[in-house]
Amino acid sequence: KHLIPLLLLGLLAAPAEAACYADFKAKRDDPLRLVYGVAQVSDAACSREAAQRELAPRLRAQGWSLMTVLSVFGPDGLEARKADGAELFRN
Repeated sequence: KHLIPLLLLGLLAAPAEAACYADFKAKRDDPLRLVYGVAQVSDAACSREAAQRELAPRLRAQGWSLMTVLSVFGPDGLEARKADGAELFRN
């Protein structure tokens, strides 16, 4: 099993004016890869349930399966998650 500490999905980001982000766990099979990620979501998706509905198809298009949305937060929450992600954080 591989665990990638943090992957900010910049390619999957919502429009620039949105100020809501979600952190999540996702996986790929064969071989199994697990990832903790952060992605920008639309303001309309700024709840865990709505973020899950928005992120699932975006991740699926990249070959990942969304396991869970952990939380949603504003721009102020990015810095703490950047520290957790070390070199794999992408802005």
